[in-house]
Amino acid sequence: MNFEVFALGTSGMMPLPNRFLTSAMLRRDGDLFLFDCGEGTQVSLKMLNLHWKKIDKIFISHMHADHVTGLPGILMLSSQVDRTEPLVIYGPAKLADFVDASRRILDMYINYEIIVRPVEEGVIVDDPLYTVTAFSLDHTKPCFGYVFEEKKRPGEFHPETAASLDVPRGPLWGKLQRGENVTTPDGRTITPDMVVGSPRSGRKFSYVTDTLYLPKIARFVENSDLLLCEGMFTGDMEDAAKEKKHMTATQAGMIARDAHVKKMGLIHYSPRYSDAQLRFLVDDARKMFPKTILTRDRMSFPIALKD
Repeated sequence: MNFEVFALGTSGMMPLPNRFLTSAMLRRDGDLFLFDCGEGTQVSLKMLNLHWKKIDKIFISHMHADHVTGLPGILMLSSQVDRTEPLVIYGPAKLADFVDASRRILDMYINYEIIVRPVEEGVIVDDPLYTVTAFSLDHTKPCFGYVFEEKKRPGEFHPETAASLDVPRGPLWGKLQRGENVTTPDGRTITPDMVVGSPRSGRKFSYVTDTLYLPKIARFVENSDLLLCEGMFTGDMEDAAKEKKHMTATQAGMIARDAHVKKMGLIHYSPRYSDAQLRFLVDDARKMFPKTILTRDRMSFPIALKD
């Protein structure tokens, strides 16, 4: 099953020629989930040939312009196709006002249902196959990080074990794989744990941007296969980062290290750094967490199942 994260924009505060404003997309088995929607999001979607009309849910971290200015365009773009499914947008309480005002002032033609759901800390999406959890951050406006995590999959079915127990091949094998007990022709009860291995873990993606350094973040993003995390300033600018309620790349590395993530991609770079100077950010982060990637616009991160 496909699971791939795309960094659509990596700039903070203002767009640059090679850096659109912050946005990321998760593609899971054909479904698309958008995290923030900065200016330039539509351009990156087009360049990557991602089918934006399949966007099912959008998660907005906070109500600063560099994270929401691309949203009106996405809403209008989705009206250019025969969309029948509702679009659900999650974010801080003021997000509903922004969407309503944009629709009214821009006189948008919208031919599908838009559902805006205010976010509080905790599980905000509980699908049979995955969950999305929001957790509060500390910024100049109410702000949330998000964790997308697949639920555990059934363990691996061992056909040789089933055969050795004289379970006939066919429907009984299917029932065992679905977690049901079966009865063999000679009257014995076979339970799934006799022929199926332990449940297998799914994949985990975490998205964190625009916040002071908070040790608690590591608890939420623990064991993520990929963490996209703000690294707005170099480590020597910790005082400036604290004043603006942002993180340094060094602090992002501390979170990744403490959370034992598999890989971290830095995002939301300050425009003060040229493309060449971004190496200073990744160097700082790697002092704390060597598996740090200097994320660039439209970079992709495929995540395979572990087993």
